[in-house]
Amino acid sequence: MIKLTDIYAARKRIKKWVRRTPLEYSPKLSEIINGSVYLKLENQQVTRSFKIRGAANKILRLTEAEKARGIIAASSGNHAQGIGYVVKELGMKAKVVVPKMTPKVKIDEIRLYGVDLIIEGDEFMESEMKAREIEKEEGMTLVSAYNDVDIIAGQGTIALEMIEDVPDLDMILVPVGAGGLAAGIGLVYKQATDSKVIGVQGETSKVMYECIKKGYIHDIPIQDTYAEGLHGGIEKNAITFEICKEVIDDWAILSEDDILDAIKFMLHECHMLVEGAGAVGIAALLSNPTRYFGKKVGVIITGGNLGISTLKLVV
Repeated sequence: MIKLTDIYAARKRIKKWVRRTPLEYSPKLSEIINGSVYLKLENQQVTRSFKIRGAANKILRLTEAEKARGIIAASSGNHAQGIGYVVKELGMKAKVVVPKMTPKVKIDEIRLYGVDLIIEGDEFMESEMKAREIEKEEGMTLVSAYNDVDIIAGQGTIALEMIEDVPDLDMILVPVGAGGLAAGIGLVYKQATDSKVIGVQGETSKVMYECIKKGYIHDIPIQDTYAEGLHGGIEKNAITFEICKEVIDDWAILSEDDILDAIKFMLHECHMLVEGAGAVGIAALLSNPTRYFGKKVGVIITGGNLGISTLKLVV
C-alpha cells in the first residue's frame, strides 16, 4: 500500500514542476444538483493535464543510470506531454508511443518537447506493447502511464490539495482509465477522510469497471470515444487494479452523448475548454443530478487538450 507519507514526499519532490491548481466552486453545477460542486482544474496544469504530476515524480526518482538510458513510454497523449516537459528540462532523451487515435492537438504538443514520437496501435494497449518491445530491444527505461507506485503517488498529490482547500466533500468524481489517477486519489481519501470515491468511465471503454466487476483483469471490446484519454486496457498484474478495487466505492458509466454534452456545457455555460476524459465527471452530474442531490461534490477536471474534430461538434 502506498502511504500518505509517500504522497507528501511526492508533493515536495515535484513542487517546482507543477502548479497547485484551483478547486473552484461552480454555481451552475451546484444549482443543478441543489448542492455544492467544486471543480479541480487540472486543465490549468502545466501541459494542461494532471499527468505531469506522476511523470515528474517518477523521473525524478530514477537513478542516474536509469536516466542515462533514456525514457520510453506509451501514452494516449497527456502522459507523453508530461514526459516531454520533464525530459526537456533535464536534458534527457525520450521516446513515446501513442495510438493512431491520439488527437492532433496532443501530437503537436508532444513534438514541441523534442521527444522521438512513434505513432503505432489502434488503441493504448497496442502502443504499450510497442513501448515494452523498445524497452527490451534498446535498454531504455520504461515510465508507465499508470502501473507504477511513483506515478500513482504523483497523481495522488491532487487529493492532498483538494482536502486542504475543501476538507468536507461528500464524494469525489474521478475519471478512470487504467487507474493511475483513481488509485492515487482514492488512497489519499481513504486514509484521510470519509468521502466516497466514485469512478467515472465511458460505456465504450469501461475496462476497469468490468474487470473489478468480474474480479480479475481481462480484455473487453472497446469502441471509439470522445474520452480518448480513458481509452484502452489494463496490463496483466497492474497494481492499479488491486488498489482501485479497494478504494473506489461506486461507479458512474456514461454514454458518448453524455460526454459530448458535458464538453459542450463546460464550453458554453462555464466558458472552459475541457477534453472528453476531463469532462466525464461533469457528464455524471448532468446525466443523473438526483444521484448527487444536496451533496458536496468534488469533480476532477483532468485535462483541457481537446481535439479540433470534437471541438467542432460543440461550438
